[in-house]
Amino acid sequence: MSAPIHQTDRVKQILSWYGSDSPGVKANLARMLNHGSLAGTGKMVILPVDQGFEHGPARSFAPNPEAYDPDYHVQLAIDAGCNAYAAPLGFLEAVADRYAGQIPLILKLNNSDTLAKVDQPCSAVTGSVQDALRLGCAAIGYTIYPGSGLRNQMYEDLRELIAEAKDVGIPTVVWAYPRGAGLSKDGETAVDVAAYAAQIAAQLGAHIIKIKPPKEHLEQPEAKKVFEKYNIPIKTLADRTRHCVQSAFNGKRIVIFSGGEAKDTPAVLEEVRGLAEGGAFGSIMGRNAFQRPKAEAVKLLQDVMEIFRKAK
Repeated sequence: MSAPIHQTDRVKQILSWYGSDSPGVKANLARMLNHGSLAGTGKMVILPVDQGFEHGPARSFAPNPEAYDPDYHVQLAIDAGCNAYAAPLGFLEAVADRYAGQIPLILKLNNSDTLAKVDQPCSAVTGSVQDALRLGCAAIGYTIYPGSGLRNQMYEDLRELIAEAKDVGIPTVVWAYPRGAGLSKDGETAVDVAAYAAQIAAQLGAHIIKIKPPKEHLEQPEAKKVFEKYNIPIKTLADRTRHCVQSAFNGKRIVIFSGGEAKDTPAVLEEVRGLAEGGAFGSIMGRNAFQRPKAEAVKLLQDVMEIFRKAK
């Protein structure tokens, strides 16, 4: 018989920020916050594996052929002590029965591919709230592309999905990835744009917000004037992270950061240290984990967790 979970003060504080939500939504948030190596700390490290759909199988899994198998990823998340595992419908359907109850699952409800070249990206809805219930998921996930000409369609679809999920006690994780003809390539990760994306996701009702680590670049001329006028610090990653977390309701929404493009272990850990110093709630790390051999991936994820555990 497992030991009872004693809610920590930090987890209680985080849950108090979601006062309009039902006990079911809060229970599922607590389910993720109280799972894995970081249980009770208020920090989260999630393994997301939607890259096979988003980038293609060879680009995603050839560096580590074991990763072609859906079982590999969920077992990696369990072995590393992650708070949750996120994936599209197919990957979760392939594993949910045999891994039921072993780790919280997040069903990614929209996806796109790289076969079509588009200036105004918009992901297709590829799963449902009912699918998430059927598979025993702790949350749904959804990507928005602020900066795309089709953003309004994504925002409207997301609001409907969030409302439907709330009705059945499921919280929502929003991937807020600025992209589209309205932004330069550097602008996709500019600090003003990343912070704006976090604010948009929070305003749409996201419970957990995923953004990319912000770079020292200001994309919007009007925002640049404000950053300069009020001396908003952006020199270090910690500074920029702090601003993004502040932009999500003054830190009263869970903001986690993607692992980004594949890089070597020292670079991954250096970036994570900057995020942790800036008050990030955690990381959601895919390629930088599952493209490594299993033992190396487990160690990397555990080292990332240890950095967040020690952060104030």
